[in-house]
Amino acid sequence: MQKPKIVVLGAGLGGTIAAYEIQDAVKGRAEVMMVSNTETYSFIPSNPWVAVRWRKPEAIQIHLPPIFAKKKIGFTAVGAKRLHATEKRLELNDGTSLNYDYLVICTGPELAFDEIDGFGPHEGHTVSVCQTDHASMAADAFDRFVENPGPIVVGAVQGASCYGPAYEFALILDTELRRRKIRDKVPMTFVTAEPYVGHLGLDGVGDTKGLLESKLRDRHIKWITNARVSKVEAGMMHVEEIADGGAVAKTHDLPFGYSMMLPAFRGVAAVRDIPGLTNPRGFILIDKHQRNPVFPEIFSLGVCVAIPPTGPTNVPVGVPKTGFMIESMVTATAANLSSILDGKEPTAEATWNAVCLADFGDGGIAFVAQPQIPPRNVNWAASGKWVHLAKIGFEKYFLRKVRKGESEPFYEKLAMQVMGIEKLRS
Repeated sequence: MQKPKIVVLGAGLGGTIAAYEIQDAVKGRAEVMMVSNTETYSFIPSNPWVAVRWRKPEAIQIHLPPIFAKKKIGFTAVGAKRLHATEKRLELNDGTSLNYDYLVICTGPELAFDEIDGFGPHEGHTVSVCQTDHASMAADAFDRFVENPGPIVVGAVQGASCYGPAYEFALILDTELRRRKIRDKVPMTFVTAEPYVGHLGLDGVGDTKGLLESKLRDRHIKWITNARVSKVEAGMMHVEEIADGGAVAKTHDLPFGYSMMLPAFRGVAAVRDIPGLTNPRGFILIDKHQRNPVFPEIFSLGVCVAIPPTGPTNVPVGVPKTGFMIESMVTATAANLSSILDGKEPTAEATWNAVCLADFGDGGIAFVAQPQIPPRNVNWAASGKWVHLAKIGFEKYFLRKVRKGESEPFYEKLAMQVMGIEKLRS
């Protein structure tokens, strides 16, 4: 009798670990296969370091095929062109098709640079740290910038749902410029759609508002919140500051010699605009068991799932899907697939907690939110030089985990460790 086929679509942070954990959970009762558009795993949290050459791209990348082969997980890097959900079929980029019994969508997002005129690293005038190749381009642009320093603008545009890397990169740039002794030649402005500094798409965690405002103030970085970027030209960003009710309260024309702005996300083209599967932005609709209500054989996890915002804001602000949250989605999905293979109904639910280490080059801020969406049982944030060291350790641990094909969850342990470090220090 042929075994059921479980296809995992997307080999990013969530998808790679999901393939490992699902394979271990099903214990040979199903065939597991990974469909990716690349053979390379990149550790995205280290991209801000790549952009200032504190890391080489190859130091944070892993060649996946041998690892999947060792785990006895099928693998192709052809990539998916279109999902035909009613047929339980993936159309691949090489013209072939792959049928599945169960599909786990972990594609991550498509980066919506095209939604703002002049925006982005390819056709526009800003750089990005969303992908490792983008970060390499950002490093080349930074090399040119330091030869003729001027203003810097960093932040996240309207509709963005990932804010931590923007704060990280602004403060990493500050650290690097001070090391080069040219910080005095570089006015810096932080521009964000958030209603206040430290909102993070989560309505704050602990005192992230106070901590991050203090960091920006101490580093002489001005900020603009409730910001909507209307257009980017070479060397000039046009920003509207939006008041309650949606009116434009103020406009800003911000000159820059270097700018990194995080984009809004949307679902990837292969799964977008499928009735019953996605919301209008192309994110996957799921129930509490990570399962799509219309297509119950489809599960989803990670950045590509649909999550409503924490509340109304003057400018659209999305909710981040952090590593802890994604890991809990992975564990729930693996457990539910195992139950289904046993003829049982799925019962596992993700905890959707968050732990974040935001590195600022010579310090940083850590926060733990349990659950990620308020109200919370744990609502904790702290800062210190230890965060920088913890982020380095986290990078090494996670890369080792991917290289070894390990599926054991670890974010909850990390959360307890970072809170324990601060407790010991105090």
